[in-house]
Amino acid sequence: MKNSPIITVKNISKKYNINHQQGGYIALRDVITNIFKNPFTFLKTKTKEVLGIETKEEFWALKDINFEIMKGEVIGIVGRNGAGKSTLLKILSQITPPTTGEIRINGTVGSLLEVGTGFHPELTGRENIFLNGAILGMKKKDIVRKFDEIVKFADIEKFLDTPVKYYSSGMYVRLAFSVAAHMETDILIIDEVLAVGDAEFQKKCLGKMNEITKEEGRTILFVSHNMGSVKQLCNKTILLSNGKIIDFGETENITEKYLSLSKETTSEKWENKGNEFNNEYFKPEKFYISKEKDDSLWVNIETTINKLDESLTVGYALYSEDNTLLYWSYQTDSKESDWPELNIGNNKIKSKLPTEIFNSGIYKIELIASLYFKEWIISPNNINPTIFFNFSKKFNESKYWVQKRPGIITPNNQWKIIK
Repeated sequence: MKNSPIITVKNISKKYNINHQQGGYIALRDVITNIFKNPFTFLKTKTKEVLGIETKEEFWALKDINFEIMKGEVIGIVGRNGAGKSTLLKILSQITPPTTGEIRINGTVGSLLEVGTGFHPELTGRENIFLNGAILGMKKKDIVRKFDEIVKFADIEKFLDTPVKYYSSGMYVRLAFSVAAHMETDILIIDEVLAVGDAEFQKKCLGKMNEITKEEGRTILFVSHNMGSVKQLCNKTILLSNGKIIDFGETENITEKYLSLSKETTSEKWENKGNEFNNEYFKPEKFYISKEKDDSLWVNIETTINKLDESLTVGYALYSEDNTLLYWSYQTDSKESDWPELNIGNNKIKSKLPTEIFNSGIYKIELIASLYFKEWIISPNNINPTIFFNFSKKFNESKYWVQKRPGIITPNNQWKIIK
């Protein structure tokens, strides 16, 4: 049928079982005694259940999801970290099955969900184009036909015959998006991977997505924390919260609702509840805003380090009220002699916020950490420690600057007469 939906989702739910193991030290003699007393029970429940008490908790990542999408529509999916966005895309991409419910997809699907998915680190960019294209469902003759366009769009000509293990995360994203965008599928599913790329490439990607929907009539599902990108690209948007659809409608209305919900749940402090983000190189303990006597605001990070690595970079990503990324900042941004010294054990570092250029509004700060050019420990736009703070601009002595101005930043620039 001409007007039949290209995607139909009926009563989709996704459940995960989370194992919790409790219990302290048990002597070897007690373990041996348990083996002889109940040998079959021991074999069945395995060592971990003898050493501790294991319980299971049901976690519903998605609950009773229903919607229809028509051919050629561009649908945004927004929600806070942990809302269920990525789980929904994985189900639609047929990477993971739903626990209950039914999905009907009338067409081919291409997805770009995680940086580097479908890439082999030892293969070159050229080889990975063919590998990634094959994984995404392209025939070899189609890859050959599109090869030059893919390389040109990704802007990796100089590194085409370099193993991708030497690529930056931005180069990974450029190549992965280019392959996915040039694949002639009916549906393109894109998660928040574009946040890794630079602003110019993000703009280029949005232009390409506009092109393939308007000129080719393809359907796009787009997850993003950047409300500006969602407004620019999507005509309708789904708002998810705690695994449920809160609303589905015109993008302008949904993004306003999402931002208003974010404002209601602001918190200037995050604390680790136990073993969250447990990593030997960097485990965050506290992440919060502090105010000094001079009214300056500082981002504070308290961490435990069990193994030192000189490539460790720790910092934060700052977002404006509409979730536009303003900047990343790391403890390694200055010359090496000025880096704060990190040691094994507990560490406390802080960074001053440049509030002199801030506009009034609510800002979001995400903790990020990595081993430079090796691996992310806590990646941006993921389920990571996040804090919010409400900033009120103190207006200067000018009688004409007495209220909030348009724009993301509002610096008090110096003006002089030219004689």
